[in-house]
Amino acid sequence: MSLDATRGANSIYRVPPLRALTSRKEWQFFAVLLVLSVLGVTLTPILQRYVTTPPDAVPAGQSQSLGQALGEAFAHRSYVLLVLGFFTCGFQLQFITVHLPSYLVDRGLSAQVGGWTIATIGLFNIVGSVTAGWLGDRMPKRYLLAFIYFIRAAAILAFISVPVTPLSCLVFGASMGLMWLSTVPPTNGIIAVMFGTRWLATLAGFAFFSHQVGGFLGVWLGGLVFDRTGSYSMVWWLAILFGVLSALINMPIVEKPVARIAAAPA
Repeated sequence: MSLDATRGANSIYRVPPLRALTSRKEWQFFAVLLVLSVLGVTLTPILQRYVTTPPDAVPAGQSQSLGQALGEAFAHRSYVLLVLGFFTCGFQLQFITVHLPSYLVDRGLSAQVGGWTIATIGLFNIVGSVTAGWLGDRMPKRYLLAFIYFIRAAAILAFISVPVTPLSCLVFGASMGLMWLSTVPPTNGIIAVMFGTRWLATLAGFAFFSHQVGGFLGVWLGGLVFDRTGSYSMVWWLAILFGVLSALINMPIVEKPVARIAAAPA
């Protein structure tokens, strides 16, 4: 692993809460992770019994197999556009999460500034996600998504265009935090509107796969470009370009139920 990649991975643990955990012995940190994993595995089948819709409760218009649901979705232009746009979300988020602390160190700031910037993103993400869900019920979701991607691109452009200071980092963190996971409510909402809720988790999962591919490329390209050029500039500009493209991609999405649902009795 390259020196920069190692620094990027280690920098995540400078986020204040994780720093507090890792300040103790390593085995205590991993014990916490193990307990959480066991709880997750134990509770999942219990909770599934209460949240899974019984087969006889599924409306006739939504009754279809997994294969039919996937075929219908990937033949739908709006769903494909939605999936492609979600790629940008992962690219920007993971690149910033992993490489921003190292980027700030290279600009002469301390690692703590990187940690507090990531923490600021997390704090404002709460507000942004809840607000996006509220706005998604009151305006076209495709316009909301386009706005989010465009503002992300604008925030990144402003951040790399001004001198990097602790204040500019916190302002950037707050701006990005408001747009961070605010893409998720309108994305899932559009899927539910188009295809119903029968296979919502599966179809949202395929969109999230695109997000994860983008995340992988954001992290990998960040390290590769820095190793080759000694700068993150190229990846920052890619993040801006992808943001603008995703804003444009989401505009023509049609937020209407597919014919199968539209024709089903209420």
